[in-house]
Amino acid sequence: MINKKLKYSDLGTIDYKEAWDLQKTIFELRSQQKIDDVLLLLEHPNTYTLGKTADGNNLVGNVEYLQKNRISVYDIDRGGDITYHGPGQIVGYPIIDLNNWGKDTHKYLRALEEIIIRTCGDYGLAAERVPKYTGVWIENRKIAAIGIKVTRWITMHGFAFNVNTDLSLYNGIIPCGITNKEVTSLNKELNTKLDLSEIKSKILNHTKKIFGYSNIETRDADNLFRQADMRVSLINNV
Repeated sequence: MINKKLKYSDLGTIDYKEAWDLQKTIFELRSQQKIDDVLLLLEHPNTYTLGKTADGNNLVGNVEYLQKNRISVYDIDRGGDITYHGPGQIVGYPIIDLNNWGKDTHKYLRALEEIIIRTCGDYGLAAERVPKYTGVWIENRKIAAIGIKVTRWITMHGFAFNVNTDLSLYNGIIPCGITNKEVTSLNKELNTKLDLSEIKSKILNHTKKIFGYSNIETRDADNLFRQADMRVSLINNV
């Protein structure tokens, strides 16, 4: 049996651009086999991101709206349309080598969905897939968006899971370009505020099972890259 290792880091709240740069650093190290697979869990300040196939018309908030709500906007290199990131939403960035798991992007997307489906199930919610769309849904309400980039079978970007999210900030966009469905959160579905640390622990556990990791090593941000005598600061050296 292959001893599959995953390095995990909870980055807390981090600027979108800074986290994107960190992903690129990890991607290069993973491509060179200088680091194991990595999972980052974090929150972003209010941010809209537009994927490679996004329709700019789906950003409906004007400059005044963006400034009032302190929302940053980025055009990025993942698949998909426009989505929102913000406080109370758990964002997951797995940077993993699919050569060691399965060179199939559709299978990988379904695996990310399964992580969220199982986590919702831990709270008694029947989350599911909708065949036409990527993501996770509770009835007609989207609780998690997924957008990825895969290069040389190594992944970037990932999922955005609404937990205690301020859903009113979705009013500035047409989420994922879908006009006939709502968004939701664990908080809204359960009518209670949830402990993000507890949910991150459940996400990590489901990731371990679904991807078959035998060992998870938790690192703080500054020590994430401490491997093979590398001394790379996650925060200061990108």
